Amino acid sequence: MKPTTPRREFTRRRKRLFELMDEKSIAIIPTAPERIRNRDIFHRYRPDSDFFYLTGFAEPEAVAVLVPGRPQGEYLMFCRERDPEREQWDGARAGLEGVCNKYDADDAFPIGDIDDIVPGLMENRTRVFHAMGYYSDFDQRVMEWVKRVRYQSRAGGGTPHEFVGLDHLIHEQRLYKSTAELRIMREAARISVAAHQRLMSVCKPEMMEFELEAEFTHECMRQGSRAPAYPSIVAGGTNACVLHYIDNTEPLKDGDLVLIDAGAEYGCYASDITRTFPVNGRFSEEQKALYEVVLESQLAAIAAVQPGNNWNDPHVAAVEVLTRGLVDLGLLKGKVPKLIDKGAYRQFYVHRTGHWMGMDVHDVGDYKIDGQWRMLEPGMVTTIEPGLYVSQDDKSVEKKWRGIGIRIEDDVVVTDQGHEVLTDAVAKSVSDVEAAVGATLVA
Repeated sequence: MKPTTPRREFTRRRKRLFELMDEKSIAIIPTAPERIRNRDIFHRYRPDSDFFYLTGFAEPEAVAVLVPGRPQGEYLMFCRERDPEREQWDGARAGLEGVCNKYDADDAFPIGDIDDIVPGLMENRTRVFHAMGYYSDFDQRVMEWVKRVRYQSRAGGGTPHEFVGLDHLIHEQRLYKSTAELRIMREAARISVAAHQRLMSVCKPEMMEFELEAEFTHECMRQGSRAPAYPSIVAGGTNACVLHYIDNTEPLKDGDLVLIDAGAEYGCYASDITRTFPVNGRFSEEQKALYEVVLESQLAAIAAVQPGNNWNDPHVAAVEVLTRGLVDLGLLKGKVPKLIDKGAYRQFYVHRTGHWMGMDVHDVGDYKIDGQWRMLEPGMVTTIEPGLYVSQDDKSVEKKWRGIGIRIEDDVVVTDQGHEVLTDAVAKSVSDVEAAVGATLVA
């Protein structure tokens, strides 16, 4: 059975948020608006992560409102009503009754009535919990509701006078993954692992980059994912030196490497894997030398993912290995500590070694607390993704190194004892990669 988030998990999350509020406050959480792809066609809908985290409700045109101490019910949902005619075109809706019965709202109202109802809910509430700056149109509506309440307060009613950033409170919760969340993330990882294994097995010279992208999407959907977690990067040859290359329009050339950064989304949780391998199944000497430096740096960074270490420790470990490797290969000259202090490695390594991951592929959560790197704690999930990128135009290095781009990325959970690598099953040693490229996988 595929893992899902149990209803009690959403209830628990809302309860934790209620505990941060007082009875003179109100929280307003909208979902994401639908986005037009072209003219009257919309992109496949994906709910706002914070909204879904608290509600589990995936339909558009919905707003959750938390009203502590409200006698008729504290958890309200504004959503679309049932509409047989529209449902014949677009699919079933939960409706007001469904959002109460299936998603545990205490009370539900038509989304079209929100402008009439929410100002009344704001009366005698002094604090408004809302994440400003994400959906500007909705922010304007919230301000209009507050203005209306303030105008009416001349008759003696209370009025909100303080806004509290709701996003920070929710994001602190989201940073620590529960047992249920990790089950879903393992499934997202399993799907992505299978897709990356497929790409290695089918890759051959003269394929187009977009053919591998299609294979990835096909395998993810076949395994149960409905969409990638982000646009897939399939970068052959020098394209791998473009960090967010997503054109995927070039042929894969014999003798080149291909860098694939792609992950499935499952149950609104992301996976994020990068592998780099030779198109023809065999590394050249230069490719192998740089690849082994990146792999060594990744293993050192993963080893630094330990409770009690800080979030920057894996990056420090990766930079030390990368810099030493670049010196050994002659791409940098000098003493390793001084080169690190000067940031000389940034000529070939311009990004950090990881990022939080969860419902968003670049997930929420502060990296620093009071100016200091955050300590790693059980339940946090981070990527580990060092790389080396030698520009084809870099005349400071020998020609044999130019145009080589390599990144290796895995998803790592901080555990009580150390860490768990969710995506380790995809080949990454030189021998395993060469054996996997072009191998036949059983469907």
